[in-house]
Amino acid sequence: QVQLVESGGGLVQAGGSLRLSCATSGFPWHSYAIAWFRQAPGKERERVGLMNGDGSNTKYADFVNGRFTISRDNAKRTTYLHMTDLQPEDAGVYYCHTNWLGFPYWGPGTQVIVSS
Repeated sequence: QVQLVESGGGLVQAGGSLRLSCATSGFPWHSYAIAWFRQAPGKERERVGLMNGDGSNTKYADFVNGRFTISRDNAKRTTYLHMTDLQPEDAGVYYCHTNWLGFPYWGPGTQVIVSS
């Protein structure tokens, strides 16, 4: 059974940092990209960034502007989203995602709140 579980969200002041985690199981994650998405209230879900299956390449949305970094721990099958200089517009529910055998899988999400 494919599972992705996010953690690490919380309340942070503007300019602060958080590290989100995405623990995975049930699929050969070394072969599949893990993407991070976010969704603010009343807005569509948008992709923040992704790391390819072997961890050799990452891509980020323009709004990241060098503030976020995706990394991974192979032994723990966990992907991380390191976020710095968080701003109120970064608030929302953050999800990790993979697409395995043609099916999309999502975690339940972790909420990030940024106070100004």
